[in-house]
Amino acid sequence: MLCWCRVILGLLLLQATAVAAAEQVDIYIRDDVYEDYLKFLDNRDVLSIMEFNSPYLRRDVADMVVLQQALALGGFNKKFNYIPGKVNFRNTKMLETGELLLSFDTYWLSDANRISDKIYISDPVIKKGQYLAGIFASPANKKVFAVKELSQLADLSAVSTPKWQTDWLTLSDLPLKELIQEDEWLSQARMVHMQWVDFMLMPLFKAPGGLYQLEKIQLKMVPNVAILLNDSRHFVVSRLHPDGSAAAKALNVGLKELRNKGKIELIYRSAGFLVDHKKYNILNRQQTSNSQSH
Repeated sequence: MLCWCRVILGLLLLQATAVAAAEQVDIYIRDDVYEDYLKFLDNRDVLSIMEFNSPYLRRDVADMVVLQQALALGGFNKKFNYIPGKVNFRNTKMLETGELLLSFDTYWLSDANRISDKIYISDPVIKKGQYLAGIFASPANKKVFAVKELSQLADLSAVSTPKWQTDWLTLSDLPLKELIQEDEWLSQARMVHMQWVDFMLMPLFKAPGGLYQLEKIQLKMVPNVAILLNDSRHFVVSRLHPDGSAAAKALNVGLKELRNKGKIELIYRSAGFLVDHKKYNILNRQQTSNSQSH
């Protein structure tokens, strides 16, 4: 009798574990983003956070907060199981096959449109014309920090990837000495840190002295200078994932509510990402205006 009780108890435990697993969704995320996300949470429930001032809140961490709050407001209540690592463009392939429900990092609309038959594209989170990127270089690279106008970029090299179409096309339009392709973000940062390449573009964020530090990599933002990346950013959800349709509907309902409350703008401004454009010398402002008028 005791043996049968153990078998039944074991089966019940297995069933409970299976149910709990079904209520969780695996999410792959870059480890440095996940570390800052945990520091930003500081043991708080992400759904209850109303106060967003934190040195650890940056654009990609803000994406995580906006996404989860929007999904919950829309009625999608499954929990996420985060799997951190050196994530790369594998995520896009997993979205296309339905192995991954959604991306916690927003996509450029131009990139999302290329796989629109495989994904749902959310309403814009960052609207076209809002995204300013900072110019980041090794703090020792003096010539980058001397840049005040577009023509001075002719002496400099930059690094990016065509897989981020908006970044790549924007940089291709600048009068650079050289544009180098490197698909891995971490490798891009290392190349700039080592001064093998002069600079890379990164989202604006709040940091003392504009300094970005990741392990031994140290990059610094050129003060008050920016490049406009003239595209909108969106969350993407897999069409082939079993929860895809429900998550996509919930997401847009929640995003609309957050935007109507001014919360999306609040979160990204708190991250130092959304800024007053008048306070920045936008090097490609004229180029962007010309392209829009044609």
